[in-house]
Amino acid sequence: MKIGAPKETYEGEARVAMTPDSAAQLQKLGYDCVIETGAGEAAGFSNAAYKEAGVQVVKTAAALWKAADVVAKVRPPSETEIKRLRDGQTLISFFYPGANEKLMDLAKGKGANVIAMDMVPRISRAQKMDALSSMANIAGYRAVIEAGNNFGRFFTGQVTAAGKVPPAKVLIVGAGVAGLAAIGTATSLGAMTYAFDVRPEVSEQIESMGAEFVFLEFEDSQDSAGTGGYAAPSSPEFREKQLEKFRELAPEMDIVITTALIPNRDAPILWTEDMVKAMKPGSVVVDLAAEKGGNCELTIMDEKIVTKNGVTIVGYTDFPSRMASQASTLYSTNIRHMMTDLTPEKDGQVVHNMEDDVIRGATVTFKGDITFPPPPPKIKAIAAAPKKEAVKELTPEQKKAQELAVFQKQTRNQVGLLAIGGALILLVGLVAPASFMQHFIVFVLSVFVGFQVIWGVSHSLHTPLMSVTNAISSIIILGALMQIGSGSYLVILLAALSVFMAGINIFGGFLVTRRMLAMFQKS
Repeated sequence: MKIGAPKETYEGEARVAMTPDSAAQLQKLGYDCVIETGAGEAAGFSNAAYKEAGVQVVKTAAALWKAADVVAKVRPPSETEIKRLRDGQTLISFFYPGANEKLMDLAKGKGANVIAMDMVPRISRAQKMDALSSMANIAGYRAVIEAGNNFGRFFTGQVTAAGKVPPAKVLIVGAGVAGLAAIGTATSLGAMTYAFDVRPEVSEQIESMGAEFVFLEFEDSQDSAGTGGYAAPSSPEFREKQLEKFRELAPEMDIVITTALIPNRDAPILWTEDMVKAMKPGSVVVDLAAEKGGNCELTIMDEKIVTKNGVTIVGYTDFPSRMASQASTLYSTNIRHMMTDLTPEKDGQVVHNMEDDVIRGATVTFKGDITFPPPPPKIKAIAAAPKKEAVKELTPEQKKAQELAVFQKQTRNQVGLLAIGGALILLVGLVAPASFMQHFIVFVLSVFVGFQVIWGVSHSLHTPLMSVTNAISSIIILGALMQIGSGSYLVILLAALSVFMAGINIFGGFLVTRRMLAMFQKS
């Protein structure tokens, strides 16, 4: 069978569904690969690169649709492209079936099988095929770059001879894939990053990336995680509390990036006109939900506007296409993984197994039937975190009782160790000569004192206190040298071992200290 990728017809779309590298992997599955001439040029992939990878280059889109048994696209097909489908042919692309019922009906009438990459279930096994996440990752990164391009200051704070520059304050609304990518990028650029999400269970992810999670003091009994890894619609009371918090933050923020989407619904309005008016001149709003109406009330799809108070609002919908080479590489990899699941025998033959959860979830038409919507996902993409009980502050009496209990436990342990040590010395004294016991008692006392001194030091201080441990090792060496003069072979052996091991500690300590000091020296 042949798998082909046509040139995208959507205006401004630079991505391509097959790269030379992904074509090489598809050929290992047993497929012959076909590409329309010029399909990858906007993404930086020439016809020559495809030919070198063993891909057949055809001149027209009509020729490609006719030759390919499986057609891979990026954007949803146009009506002209849908009419080129034939019975039994498979189309894999973004499709958005909830908003494209007419396209589904046309595909059904053609008897074609359509797999929507935007419908891949968000479960662990399907992560490698999750094209929405791949593109959202790029969009989140690019949104910060676009914001920086329209922002008139540094992201990171600086202290210069000309004065002090404060760091930019960035608010990310929504901590899905795009939001987390934006958080990581803004934080790495040195901005003070704040993030909000209706799912409190993602707060740990946000904080682990160096951002501050914006909490709402609101008790909401609903399951905010929703299904498929998306947030569920919020209650009116929660929404009002949320908007109240955003109004409080608006005058402080330099950059706001909104990413909130709900499947098969218009994007919720989260950044209202009065919030924009409250922002400082020169601030930037980047709305990643512009294609679904926008999270910002003033967003205009595919346009950048500047408000009367000097706030720039970016409503572009082609962020992944603005990084076409990277986006095509990731998307074609998602397609290749989907084809791997569709080709279990690796013999170049598609096996459309509707019992497979991933394939069934992504299929919107199959053998002349519309199979959308799919069954609900069985597993949530993000499990709700268990509620943590608040830590109770101990009263002074409780603290005193706790400290007393710890002291008593330590005392019992030390008394027990002394008793065991005394019994061992008594036992050795019964069988060993008096000359040996004189040295043995000194050894035991040294071990006890050394243990108490070193064990009381926090592990985090061991390296800074290397010079102190070197001094202790020096004392051990002096004591061992004094014991070497003894006439007992056992004492001489133990003393020699002490000198050897303490010497390793001393020289090793100096090497570590020297290495630490070298880290602070200017090159």
